[in-house]
Amino acid sequence: MGTNWKLVLMTLGADPVERGTIRRFLEPLEFDCPLHYDKNVAKKHGYSDVIAPYSSLITWTIPPLWQPGETIFTSAERDAQPSYSPLTGVKTNLAPPTTGYFATDLEIDYLQPILVDDHLCQIGYVLLSCDPKETKVGRGAFMVWESEIRNQRGKVVAKTRMGTYSYNPHSS
Repeated sequence: MGTNWKLVLMTLGADPVERGTIRRFLEPLEFDCPLHYDKNVAKKHGYSDVIAPYSSLITWTIPPLWQPGETIFTSAERDAQPSYSPLTGVKTNLAPPTTGYFATDLEIDYLQPILVDDHLCQIGYVLLSCDPKETKVGRGAFMVWESEIRNQRGKVVAKTRMGTYSYNPHSS
């Protein structure tokens, strides 16, 4: 615990923050704040361009699920999972391999606005706690990881603490 894995783990968001994607994020929420769609209003409040809602932060940090030329679905079985997913938690060589994973909680400290054209990355995974446990879904460990989210200028946009449960399901 307490080891900073930032030298080996850095995930870059699939795309820079785009104005159209911000609009699509606002639509289902009917989130009518001009800071997120009117550049003049954003400038009037000291921003260089429109800003993305803070609640969209994680959207901009997720690496691509698929890239041209890749085949990620390698099985035709019903409910087959992709052979790779960037959403399977932090992988290190310290823990035994697991096949199951889910997030249990997430805390975020928002430190900088997210601007159009920012390209965010998540870096520096520090294991804050590890609690091995057998549950109804399997045997594994509850872990809490802390990391930073930075923009392309190296500014820390946010700090996150994510709780996860990585496990191997019970045999049926």
